[in-house]
Amino acid sequence: MSSVSTISPQRRQDVIDALRRGTVPERGLDLLAVGLDRFETAIDEELAKVQRGGANFKAIRGEYGSGKTFAVRWLAERARRQGFATAEVQISEGETPLHKLQTVYRRVCERLTTPDMAGGALRSVIDGWFFALEEDVLAGGEVQESDEAGLLAATEALAERRLAEVARQAPAFTTVLRAYRRAVADGDVAQAEGLLAWLGGQPHVAAAVKRAAGIKGDLDHGGALSFLSGLLTVLRDAGRSGLVLVLDEVETLQRVRGDVRERALNGLRQLIDEIDGGRFPGLYLVITGTPAFFDGPQGVKRLPPLAQRLHTDFTTDARFDNPRAVQIRLSGFSHDGLVEVGTRVRDIYADGPAAPDRVRQHVDDSFVATLANAVTGDLGGQVGIAPRVFLRKLVEDVLDRVDQFDDFDPRQHYTLTIGDAELTDLERNARAATSVDDIDLEL
Repeated sequence: MSSVSTISPQRRQDVIDALRRGTVPERGLDLLAVGLDRFETAIDEELAKVQRGGANFKAIRGEYGSGKTFAVRWLAERARRQGFATAEVQISEGETPLHKLQTVYRRVCERLTTPDMAGGALRSVIDGWFFALEEDVLAGGEVQESDEAGLLAATEALAERRLAEVARQAPAFTTVLRAYRRAVADGDVAQAEGLLAWLGGQPHVAAAVKRAAGIKGDLDHGGALSFLSGLLTVLRDAGRSGLVLVLDEVETLQRVRGDVRERALNGLRQLIDEIDGGRFPGLYLVITGTPAFFDGPQGVKRLPPLAQRLHTDFTTDARFDNPRAVQIRLSGFSHDGLVEVGTRVRDIYADGPAAPDRVRQHVDDSFVATLANAVTGDLGGQVGIAPRVFLRKLVEDVLDRVDQFDDFDPRQHYTLTIGDAELTDLERNARAATSVDDIDLEL
């Protein structure tokens, strides 16, 4: 775990603010990653393979509340520190159906994140790529920087060569990039914005924009994979290590109509096969799902070729799970793990207030353990789904008050109260039938 003393004030605030809202932080997840250290070596090995021009696929399984979203964001943050771009896409029938890969590609472009830009990084990636191409052209010595027309032409020619393989399958990708470059050079902001939107898979781009660039229609299902390949090439040439693409909540496929589910599963199989076939150098694809999705009759078993590709033996002791396997499982929090992450949060918090000694005195390890017991008990004893509520209560109800009120002592002045309105459906259903509304924390 990173030392608390090395955390920047902004990073610390981002973590605390997210926990106070009851959400997974976007950054600083290594500070809270209890139990994920067993995957670190294998993940880093796989990322290094992708960085060398390979590709990889990983499936993460876990019950609801086991921390799948946390795990993939932890993985993505780890990858960004190694120079990767990342994109997290929630699969849903209404917003992002997996059987429509053009929609998945559009979400990737909308949520593209780089080490220096959180979300919406497509423009900076494209501009960075053209800048890198210009630098390569100038380094060749055949064109002078003062020759704007010559530099533009030489950069376009180099772009065509770098994207030659992509152009054979999706010529529109290179056509739009060339037109975008020209629009930027001419100062035509509206045209450049429209072309960038079309390149990112956005529908309803103005007909005039497309007509000026010599393209027609919108990106379709068949072109999405070729555009993804083009995006990977651009990322690599722009100096990125590759792309970590997370498809989260894939288990929602179990609830869609049968024919839609079949097409989605087949699309996932196609993606995996293309990765194995070498079509996507620089791609690390991660999916998440519940055990029912991987093992049940409405999940991947409905497509035997996909089930074969994802099969992993989990009949052995979980201690001996292979982190290098195509599928890895999360066991969820134990009580000790819950207490450990709570003390980490306490230490992160205490590094910021004006009175850190008071925070550590009143919210000592014993109190953190007591609060963990109380929250878990209110949620039917299910430790695995307790972290979100526990950490929110710890920050919002306890640490904030200790920080702001000199005479606040949580052992004397705080009683845990959890209302149904602040719980997710899963957490609400887990509450024990015999639980009381208030659990006194006084020792």
